[in-house]
Amino acid sequence: MKKVLIAGLLAVMFAGGMGCTNMSRTQQGVASGAALGALGGAGIAAISGGYAGWGALAGAGVGALAGGIIGNQQDKNYHW
Repeated sequence: MKKVLIAGLLAVMFAGGMGCTNMSRTQQGVASGAALGALGGAGIAAISGGYAGWGALAGAGVGALAGGIIGNQQDKNYHW
């Protein structure tokens, strides 16, 4: 079950990355941060013996927040 969850998260992450061309850096940061956070959270939970679904959910939230902050800073520093 854990392998299926991790493979599914990887597939979503790679498929979701294809549609990011028309997004702002903040939006890209949120999307990629959530995907990477979910993957990392699921992996850490699976390794530590916890429930991978809750780890993915927590990781996605933290990753989206961090990615949004970083992307927003990049938007502010980018001179159109």
